[in-house]
Amino acid sequence: MRDFSADTSALALNTATLGHNLDGYGAGWPLERVIDACAAHGFGSIVFWQREIGTRAVEIGNRVRAAGLDVAGLCRTPYLVGRDRPDTWLEETRASIEMAAALGAPVLTVVSGGTEPGTKGVAETQKILAERLSQVVEHAAACNVRLAVEPLNPMFGGNRTCLMTVQDAVKLCDLIGHDALGIAVDVYHVWWDTALKDACAKAGSRLVGFHLCDWLENTTDMLLDRGMMGDGVADLKAIRRAVEGAGYSGPCEVEIFSRKTWWEMDPETVLRVISERFRSVC
Repeated sequence: MRDFSADTSALALNTATLGHNLDGYGAGWPLERVIDACAAHGFGSIVFWQREIGTRAVEIGNRVRAAGLDVAGLCRTPYLVGRDRPDTWLEETRASIEMAAALGAPVLTVVSGGTEPGTKGVAETQKILAERLSQVVEHAAACNVRLAVEPLNPMFGGNRTCLMTVQDAVKLCDLIGHDALGIAVDVYHVWWDTALKDACAKAGSRLVGFHLCDWLENTTDMLLDRGMMGDGVADLKAIRRAVEGAGYSGPCEVEIFSRKTWWEMDPETVLRVISERFRSVC
């Protein structure tokens, strides 16, 4: 396992950690200030959300690299299945892939969406998801972008996801069988899974993303009350050991949705604490 005690080059900021994924939250820093602050605090890369980028993908990507950082990824595709899936999902997904390519982001996160209307359980929805992903993987490959399907905590089953374990994601990747499709492992969603180590081993080189945060023992909001690393009950080192033991050596992306705590703080403080916790507890 990599030693991060004196090295933050693998540390990536997902800008949602500063509240950039929802209107009305965070300090409202422009992206240029976020980029400069990440560089000053020793981060190695940044992950953006589409809503921040607009038509500035090439400009923002160049700005990140000029600051000595990398663009590690982009969030996210629209839902591909479920009641909230837009009719324009195919067009929007292709546009997301092209935005990632313009940014220079090697990974585009995929959150599947919930249970497909008219179905029960998740098996049928997973088959539909595989069919729809099969329609975009070639475009992703042509753009040098890997799609990272992200299994979510089972509490999001039904409305946000039909993939609830890394094993679910492995089966999906096996079904599609394309190198442009990989898996993102998020501590918030998998910390409880006692089969995680074996599932990561099966995923192997398909692991293309690793997201850090913590699970608060008495969480007050299932979406917007994630913990800072070290404040919760997740075994962070064991999870990273499972991911890196399977061969993952990429960025460690801090993604914390925290409406009442971290989004209320000065971003400089948030970035400083992230760096300290990354070196000490992750």
